[in-house]
Amino acid sequence: MFRFANINYLYLLFILPALIVIYLIVRYFYRKRIVKYTDSEFVDTLMPLRSESRRSLKFIIFLFAIACFIIAIARPQFGSKLEEVKKKGIELIIALDVSRSMLAQDIKPNRLIRAKEAIITLVNRLKNDKIGMIVFAGDAYTQLPITTDYISAKLFLSNINTDIVSKQGTDIASAIKLGEKSFTQDADASKVIIIISDGEDHEGHAAEAAKEATEKGIKVFTIGMGSPNGTPIPNGQGGFLKDRQGNVVISKMDPTTLSNIASAGDGEFYPATTGMTS
Repeated sequence: MFRFANINYLYLLFILPALIVIYLIVRYFYRKRIVKYTDSEFVDTLMPLRSESRRSLKFIIFLFAIACFIIAIARPQFGSKLEEVKKKGIELIIALDVSRSMLAQDIKPNRLIRAKEAIITLVNRLKNDKIGMIVFAGDAYTQLPITTDYISAKLFLSNINTDIVSKQGTDIASAIKLGEKSFTQDADASKVIIIISDGEDHEGHAAEAAKEATEKGIKVFTIGMGSPNGTPIPNGQGGFLKDRQGNVVISKMDPTTLSNIASAGDGEFYPATTGMTS
């Protein structure tokens, strides 16, 4: 790459034509004066050291020197330029559903394990970004404050299970509201909340919370874990969870709720099951 650091100085090169014109005018009048006062036959005898060619050569060298000087002060530069560019990363809060319904096995080995594997894949791709984690069921808690320490993020993730939140249920709205408070004060950073859940929102108001988040410059995305056809929830004792009437509880991924949350949050809904579309 070639460039001039002070390219405006190159305008001084326009002086050269002016000097040439001045030189020709001076030379004309010089010759005219010699002819006026001296017979042309005696010029060489009276001025043996006179040389038109040498005079012209000196002038050409003079012009060349001026041109080189002008080009020099314009600072021609060759080669590549190293420029430090600061890349602005995003701030990402992952809100992971840890209610018992995430133990359902319609996604093998179960919804929670697959969700954790997906988060690890995401963390491995992060560069210059900050990440924080929230776990929620009937309540929402900060599992990892926002950080660039990806190793700690994966370490904290490995300790997440369905017993980490004592109050059962699925309160997505509380996770979104806690996520809003978890970001830094950096106004320039893009802020994103990712809700990973089966979408069985027992408390409601999640779409309203997502809409409020967008008003603060935060986008809300949702990832649906499970199948809309539903499957029983293991109870950890070889059987399945039952309701008070003794019926086996069937847990279904709710794509409608998750889509509505993402739409209100100016984000997108992504189902984790094969063959589904948002």
